[in-house]
Amino acid sequence: MTKPSITQADAEAAVRTLIEWAGDNPDREGLLETPARVARSYRELYEGYETDPRQYLEKTFEEVGGYNQMVVLKDIRFVSACEHHMLPVVGVAHVGYLPTDRVVGISKLARVVRGFARRLQIQEKMTSEIALAIEEVLRPQGVGVVIEAEHSCMTLRGVNAPGASLTTSHLSGVMRDDPRTREEFLRLTRK
Repeated sequence: MTKPSITQADAEAAVRTLIEWAGDNPDREGLLETPARVARSYRELYEGYETDPRQYLEKTFEEVGGYNQMVVLKDIRFVSACEHHMLPVVGVAHVGYLPTDRVVGISKLARVVRGFARRLQIQEKMTSEIALAIEEVLRPQGVGVVIEAEHSCMTLRGVNAPGASLTTSHLSGVMRDDPRTREEFLRLTRK
């Protein structure tokens, strides 16, 4: 996908327009630097478009001392944005896999989560994207991803349901097909 040639100045002008539309004056002292701040923050919040999260998984380790059990990284905090309202989605991801003959550094799992989270997103798609990336690159016996998140588009507006959270999961291979392995993964990811 080719990146559009939208400049920082274009983004700042759009923010100025939104400030005016909301009923305030973008030229008042407290808002003078807001358009630049918002544009910079959006650059950071949507940095996931700048990279392919699968690349984080390419460096693996084969010397695992015979380790052949589940690898689970829990409570990976993330911030994403709802693609329908561009409001924050804040949550945690739990990622696990059953390796075949190699493992990946655990920080790489967190980077994959962040890479997919830092895009306009729906949680269901993000859950699948993380799992599919791990499947495609590591080729493990199975993958499990569980995401729990609070969606500001639902808690701050609309239905106004503060505290409500959404849980999604994607299980594949033995994590889906073997009841004991599935239960072990789900038990390890419970709080």
